[in-house]
Amino acid sequence: MHSLLIVDDNEDVRSQLRWGLSKEGYDLHLAGDGEEAMALFRKHAPGVVTLDLGLPPDPEGTSEGFRLLSEMLKECPETQVIVITGHHDKKNALKAINSGAYDFCRKPVDLSEIKVLINRGFYLHSLRSENAKVLPVAAEGRTEDFMEGFIGTCSAMKEVYYSIRKVAATDVPVLVTGESGTGKELVARAIHARGLRKAASMVTINCGAIPENLLEAEFFGHEKGAFTGAISRVQGKVEYADKGTLFLDEIGDLPFNMQVKLLRFLQEMVFQRVGGRADILVNTRIIAATNVDLEEAMNAGRFREDLYYRIGVVSIHLPPLREREDDVLLLADMFLEQMSRENNVAVNGFTASARKAMLHYSWPGNVRELENKVRRAVIMAGGQRISAEDLNLDERAPQSSGQPANVTLKEARNAVEKEMVDAALKRFSGNIVQAAKSIGVSRPTFYDLLKKHDISV
Repeated sequence: MHSLLIVDDNEDVRSQLRWGLSKEGYDLHLAGDGEEAMALFRKHAPGVVTLDLGLPPDPEGTSEGFRLLSEMLKECPETQVIVITGHHDKKNALKAINSGAYDFCRKPVDLSEIKVLINRGFYLHSLRSENAKVLPVAAEGRTEDFMEGFIGTCSAMKEVYYSIRKVAATDVPVLVTGESGTGKELVARAIHARGLRKAASMVTINCGAIPENLLEAEFFGHEKGAFTGAISRVQGKVEYADKGTLFLDEIGDLPFNMQVKLLRFLQEMVFQRVGGRADILVNTRIIAATNVDLEEAMNAGRFREDLYYRIGVVSIHLPPLREREDDVLLLADMFLEQMSRENNVAVNGFTASARKAMLHYSWPGNVRELENKVRRAVIMAGGQRISAEDLNLDERAPQSSGQPANVTLKEARNAVEKEMVDAALKRFSGNIVQAAKSIGVSRPTFYDLLKKHDISV
């Protein structure tokens, strides 16, 4: 049962709210002054508090109300406080929101309005309380619903956790797929940390970030004199991964001629350094990741089919953030807590409009984009709660022109995503860098969106 605390020095108002809310199923508590309110607050730990700002000993002012607001949020930041203000007292209402209140309601109190605010407050309280449990639990990996390095309770993420646990106990090659920014490297690290080779190193090669003429030496190393500038023998990443894990990030971007050499190595786990003649045997586990559709790349002749089946004995797909239900709010709370601490900034949470905006936004840059938006908002915010404007998001649900009413949420988000990418391209005359920047994503992510929605530059 949800615990609700009503704080008001007017007995008629308390009676009205007790009568109006008695059938809502709340564990209802009423207080007429600050001392009584704090005693009930500490005893019952209410998820939602309605707080009249004008309380004795300052019934005509707001000092006692603001003192209680500060004290309650200091003791329990997850509590959602709805302040009750005078009908024309907009200044103190906004001050309360900036001080950490969830929302405000004007006098005389409208029962239907306050019921909506209270129900929404309990929903937000449950999310924040769940997040407070998730952070330590996820860090310790103590439950089937969470895993170290990850935050998320949706069914798709639970499936990811299950797959990680299953494959970690084996030594089979794993292919991790998903859009940019979904956390593919985190999956690789979780598999390594839980696997048979956790005592050794996990070595990463970003297949898309190394110039093609340097890739072979990066993989396999080189002998002295193998090419101009090779003044000594250098071991490659593969050699450093012996007895550990070799993580091949963005393997879909690996040039075709290098795919042949990698396949040859994977078949026997034997290689030669560039300019060398001696066979070198290593024992390493392979985990690969890509945001490229490899089946499509195979059909187009850009990726070898035999290499695909060699690296993808088991595949794990990471869902995009837009398909992870309310995980966006859990992640946002985690980033907010982390970045407030790192930047020594006192920010108590998000406004209701910010949470609504985050749920409606399509997040083309996924978790990485959310993290960057929260980081910027923590630094730039003017109040104690992050607003939709601080996040550079519109609190209204994005609408696509001519969008049918019977589409699914996923279809609607995809339509809006496509519209935004197309509009950004037109606005900047095909300039990818400027178009990507205008919608808050990286250039590689923008290219992914072009491909996903079949948009020509």
